[in-house]
Amino acid sequence: QVQLVESGGGLVQPGGSLRLSCAASRNIGSLNALGWYRQAPGKQRELVAAITSGGSTNYADFVMGRFTISGDFAKNTVFLQMNSLNPEDTAVYYCNAKFGRWYRTPSDYWGQGTQVTVSS
Repeated sequence: QVQLVESGGGLVQPGGSLRLSCAASRNIGSLNALGWYRQAPGKQRELVAAITSGGSTNYADFVMGRFTISGDFAKNTVFLQMNSLNPEDTAVYYCNAKFGRWYRTPSDYWGQGTQVTVSS
């Protein structure tokens, strides 16, 4: 089974920055998109940002202008640069990979999550 391994989480003060990284343990065939989701205590998991194999990106409104997603599809790797972090960004961040043929609904792989805590 393919595993997605995240790194880069940790504790940071408000206004600080973190860079999250995620890499697949094995090559994913028909990789369509890579992205990041997050889940805060008492809240549902939500999309943070995603990037397709064609290079288009999608960001949640609450991170627009602060976060930047990038990916290397040949290496099955995705990054999330997070700037101007605030306490509301505190959550477990999960790496996501969508794969499958174009004529099918994509399937998903998920990372185990990395904790991001923003506090003074």
